[in-house]
Amino acid sequence: MRAVGFNHYGGPEVLEVVELEEPDPGEGEVRVRVAAATMNPTDVAVRAGVRAEQMKDLPPPWVAGMELAGEIDAVGPGSDWRIGQRVMAIVLPIRPLGGAQAEKVVVAAVSVAEVPDNVTLEHAATVPMNGLTVRVALDTLSLPAGKTLAITGAAGAVGGYAIQLAKLEGLTVIADAAPADESLIRGLGADVVVPRGGDVCAPAIREAFADGVDAVIDAALLGPAILPAVRDGGQLIAVRPFAGETERGIDIQLVLVGEHAGDQASLRELAALAGTGKLTTRVADTYRPEQAAEAYRRLEAGGVRGRLVFVF
Repeated sequence: MRAVGFNHYGGPEVLEVVELEEPDPGEGEVRVRVAAATMNPTDVAVRAGVRAEQMKDLPPPWVAGMELAGEIDAVGPGSDWRIGQRVMAIVLPIRPLGGAQAEKVVVAAVSVAEVPDNVTLEHAATVPMNGLTVRVALDTLSLPAGKTLAITGAAGAVGGYAIQLAKLEGLTVIADAAPADESLIRGLGADVVVPRGGDVCAPAIREAFADGVDAVIDAALLGPAILPAVRDGGQLIAVRPFAGETERGIDIQLVLVGEHAGDQASLRELAALAGTGKLTTRVADTYRPEQAAEAYRRLEAGGVRGRLVFVF
């Protein structure tokens, strides 16, 4: 079977289409014939060697990718999934079988959710990793309705889902945006839009909310620069390790979505919300595996609104 793989760490030029043996599902696993697999910044880090120490015992070629959608084509013992079901799944790529960017991928049955009939597999593939990141972040914050939540990186995949899921919980949402993205951010449901950027975002939030917001989901990785936006004793969710110290009793918590890959209930909820249109999926463009280097160059150039997706 084909996969987007690499034998050496480096830039997009190390990517190639590789041939791998077709995997078989084991106990509590299913195999998905992949129709679509997304490209995310975390995949760039894997390819660049940021996880080299964790991957040192895994022989190349390595395959990145943390989310996919397709049809189940094999079922291991102990799973009640059926062949032919349309599903989306979250995948942990640092393992012998590799990640999501392959024609057939074995995943834990609890990391899979059925895709509603009215959602395309390309769009469904954009939900599991980023959607689950937001779900875990909101559960960690546990803010009651009426509280204020600021979201940085609001035009990205995590940010967009954060706006919509937070609004469903009755929160007042403050989101950052470049001028070209303001209509997008308002359309997703943000109550207040502020300029993006570490030097202007926090002051603008404080201008709108003099005491600061109750919490921040820092999808833009602003780190210490966004802390002035948070009220004394508030909360901040980091999606990468926080580079700095807290202040004024602000509780900083790191969300690592890989630790929640078996949260099937949340995956099912996210799939259902996509089916009802309450969660807006965004596909910026699709690429064939042979176009991997081109696709990743576009991702790494920045400014992509929506996910780039490999189609198999």
